[in-house]
Amino acid sequence: MNFSLIVCTYMRPQPLLKLLQSVEKQSLYPNELLIIDGSINDETEIILKENIFKNLEYYKVDKNQRGLTKQRNFGIKKVAEDSDVICFLDDDVVLEPTYFENLIKTYTDKPDALAVGGYITNEVTWELSDNKNNSSKFYYDGLMREEPSRFKIRRLFGLLPDVAPGFMPTFSHGRSISFLPPSGKIYDVEQLMGGVSSYKIEVFNVFKFSTYFEGYGLYEDADFSLRLAKTGKIYINTNAKLNHYHNASGRPNKFKYGNMVIRNGWYVWRVKYPNPPLKARLKWHATAILLTKIRLLNILTTSKRKEAFTESLGRIVGWFSLIFNAPRIKK
Repeated sequence: MNFSLIVCTYMRPQPLLKLLQSVEKQSLYPNELLIIDGSINDETEIILKENIFKNLEYYKVDKNQRGLTKQRNFGIKKVAEDSDVICFLDDDVVLEPTYFENLIKTYTDKPDALAVGGYITNEVTWELSDNKNNSSKFYYDGLMREEPSRFKIRRLFGLLPDVAPGFMPTFSHGRSISFLPPSGKIYDVEQLMGGVSSYKIEVFNVFKFSTYFEGYGLYEDADFSLRLAKTGKIYINTNAKLNHYHNASGRPNKFKYGNMVIRNGWYVWRVKYPNPPLKARLKWHATAILLTKIRLLNILTTSKRKEAFTESLGRIVGWFSLIFNAPRIKK
C-alpha cells in the first residue's frame, strides 16, 4: 500500500524534529510526508531547511486556514492521487521503529478496516492481572492498570461506563483508548485518537473533519471517528507503538480548555446519540457535574491551583451555556 503521512503543527519546531527523526528510522517509510504548518513565526520552516527528510513537502498556511481541523482538511487535498492510506500524527509524538509497518499491515489483516489507530505506550503502566477484582485496579484482557480516582468516585455514584474502552456509552463519558492493554492484539473500537490515526483514502470522499472544532480542536477526533464508525469498522493495533510527550506550547488557556471539555464533550455525545433517552441525559449531566467538582477539589490537592481553578471555572461556564446556547450538530 502507498501511504501518506500528514503532520499538522503549530509553534513546535523541536518536538516536530524529534518526530521526523523517528519517522526516518521506520522499517516502512511513508511515500509522502506532508507538514502543514500554522505557526505565526518561521522557526519550523527554518528547522526543516536545516534538516532534510525524504519525501517531505512543507506547507505554511495563513490565518484563515490555521487550526487543527482546517489544517488536516488542507493536507488531505494535497495528498497524492495514488495514495491508499492517509496517516495523521501529532507533532509531539515519537514512533517506535515498526510503527508504520504494523499499522499498515492491519489493513491486510482486517480488510474491512476503514481506519486504524496506533497505540501510545508511555502514559499508562500495565501489569499482569492478579485476578483479585480489586476496585483500585482496572482489569482488561488478562492485564490490569491503576483505576484513576475519577472512575473510583464515579463507581460510588453508579456512573461507570457500561461499554468497552473505545466505545461511547449512551450517556458518554466512556473509557478512552488508554484503557486498552498492550496485549499485542487488534481491538475493534468506534473512537480513535486523531493524533495517532490512519484512514483509507476513500473515507475522505465522504467525510471531512468538522469545522465546528476551531483552533485546538478538542474531541475533533472523537467526532470524526464516531461519524465514520456508523458506516464501517475501526480498529486499534496495539503493536503499532509510539510515545506521546505532551508539549505545552500551542495549547489553549485552562479556562478555554475547561469550556471545551463541556461544550465539545456534549457535541460529540449528540453526534453519536442525537436523541438520548431521559436516563442517559440525566447521567450525562450528573457525570459532567461530578467531574467538575473533582477538578475543583484539585485546587486543594495539587500544586497547580490556578490551573485547577480556571479550568473548573471554564467547565462551569460551559455547562451553564448549554442551557441557553447549546451547540448545533453539523451533519
